Amino acid sequence: MKNIYTTTLRLNLVKPEDREAWEHLQRLDRMQYRSVNRAVIAAVNAYFGRQEQLAADPYLETREKEDAFLREIQNTIRESLQTTAPMNFAPWMQLMQGAAPANTTEKPEESEDMDAALDFADSF
Repeated sequence: MKNIYTTTLRLNLVKPEDREAWEHLQRLDRMQYRSVNRAVIAAVNAYFGRQEQLAADPYLETREKEDAFLREIQNTIRESLQTTAPMNFAPWMQLMQGAAPANTTEKPEESEDMDAALDFADSF
């Protein structure tokens, strides 16, 4: 039983895809890949493994893009909150917990404005 197989990789440098592959192989990080063989094996396995995943789950790519988009939004919000000036969230936390905030005095015109805004929103 033969355990080692030899194959030939032929690249036509006139073709853009072949030239790109050749350039990748020329810039190969020898710390990451001990040889061209290791790099080609990793690339072939990654490509065909991905094709099999997509064949088994056609929505995989869409979900991955959505997950990446949501992570980006979360990171942006997190970074924004960390860079903004500290705010006093105590009144908001009390409202969320059902307690009335300590010093909330609402002006009559603000109450009327709020009522008008709510009436407008209810008209939809």
